[in-house]
Amino acid sequence: MTSTPAPADGRAGQVPGRRTAPFATLSPLLRLLILTQLAFNIGFFAVLPFLAEHLGQSVGMAGWLVGFVLGLRTFSQQGLFVVGGALADRYGIRPVVLAGCVLRIAGFAWLGFAERTWAVVSAVLLIGFAAALFSPAVESEVARQAVGWEEEGGGDRTRVLALFTVAGQAGAFVGPLLGALLLAVDFRTACLAGAGVFVLVLAGHAWLLPQRVPGRAQVRMKGGARLVLRNRRFLALCCAYGAYLLAYNQLYLALPAEVERAAGSQAPLAWLFALSSLLVVTAQLPVTRWAGERLARRRSMVTGLVLIAVGFAVVGLARPAGWTGTGGLLPAAGFVVLLTLGQMLVAPVARAWVPDLAEDGRLGLYTGALSSVSGLIVLAGSSATGLLLDTGLPVAVPWLVLAAVPLVAAATLPRWPHRGAGATAPTPSTAGSGRS
Repeated sequence: MTSTPAPADGRAGQVPGRRTAPFATLSPLLRLLILTQLAFNIGFFAVLPFLAEHLGQSVGMAGWLVGFVLGLRTFSQQGLFVVGGALADRYGIRPVVLAGCVLRIAGFAWLGFAERTWAVVSAVLLIGFAAALFSPAVESEVARQAVGWEEEGGGDRTRVLALFTVAGQAGAFVGPLLGALLLAVDFRTACLAGAGVFVLVLAGHAWLLPQRVPGRAQVRMKGGARLVLRNRRFLALCCAYGAYLLAYNQLYLALPAEVERAAGSQAPLAWLFALSSLLVVTAQLPVTRWAGERLARRRSMVTGLVLIAVGFAVVGLARPAGWTGTGGLLPAAGFVVLLTLGQMLVAPVARAWVPDLAEDGRLGLYTGALSSVSGLIVLAGSSATGLLLDTGLPVAVPWLVLAAVPLVAAATLPRWPHRGAGATAPTPSTAGSGRS
């Protein structure tokens, strides 16, 4: 089947009358996977936004160690996505997703009862590795199905991935609110509630997820790492995406410290997370449609990274004034809004770009590798950020240093390959989507 025409600048072809990807028109498998992302994030974000405060106050960790543990969590998740992606390519998504759910249940339950540093670190690693199994399996299958949807004339694959992002952010909106309510009891209750969500996810997927997804080839794991490391264009995309994730990780490290300083507590933090999620839920699809009609994929990502940099600069430039109270929270709110707008431009486009850079049958591996390389960047960057926040430098310096990171990353993005006027978008077979 002939795929949808794509112009030379990387914008996907538009199908008349099809301006969005309505949820009801998607395949049952795509709808299940999108709802999976919603459930994952409800359970996850009921706990994670409050982890830094728990580690610093209840467990008594130093600032640098809190930053390291948060980075370690991201690395054990993002950094090991390549393992989960390769396993999904080899064995299919069902066993990998179910195993990840079991580990996430165990990790949350353990974290709720962990009191010593080694136990906390072990639980956090288990929580991260669980996502390293199920997330790349789900994300790669969504991307593969989105390419097929595009090939069949449904429209730009980025819109399907935008729906996936909206579902995740809807979960990220509900999760912190649920966690804030549960924290009125204690942190352990929030952890056990998060585990309970994943018990429901496990039961639902054991029932609904197909034993074998039609059209998904199973490939050997051997040789995959060499393919990834030789793909310079893909590695450049990974570096830019890693800078975005490092910026996003500051919602859990730098932002809580700024909110505590301005408000005297972290109570407003849940509302700032809610603001971010609400923006994505309400604006992601219009922003994706607008960007798809006007911006090439590379330019969309560059614009998003610049907005993120401006968000850090807003706090950095306002920080020396030492504002407190409601007025003191305005720079933090501006940071959240700009970071979220940048995320809307960067995240769906990066995922949509991966099938064009991956070899046949290796989409799971490449989807995982995108997060693994990014996880290494976040691990190093989070530890450095913890040091910056703790070393008594001028108050604006950490935020301005963080503002420089996405600007540097924008320069590393690969150029979109030149296409002739009559070129077509990559089909699932030529794009390395894993379809056979």
